[in-house]
Amino acid sequence: MTIERYIRIMAGFVVLLSLALGVDGSPIFVSKWFLALTAFVGLNLFQSGFTGFCPPSFLLRRLGVPEGGTACSR
Repeated sequence: MTIERYIRIMAGFVVLLSLALGVDGSPIFVSKWFLALTAFVGLNLFQSGFTGFCPPSFLLRRLGVPEGGTACSR
């Protein structure tokens, strides 16, 4: 898998988890403040679409994950 795919998987997981923890009707509800994490991930995805700057890509590059897409390239 490539850096771009890992980032999409991580972002999707964090959004789903933060929604599960932040929505009142959820069986694992903790606090509505978890919805701020959803907003943060959304804003990060939005800005990376325009700038190409993607913070998790630095860590994944150091771990040796191959680059494949152009969304998180230098």
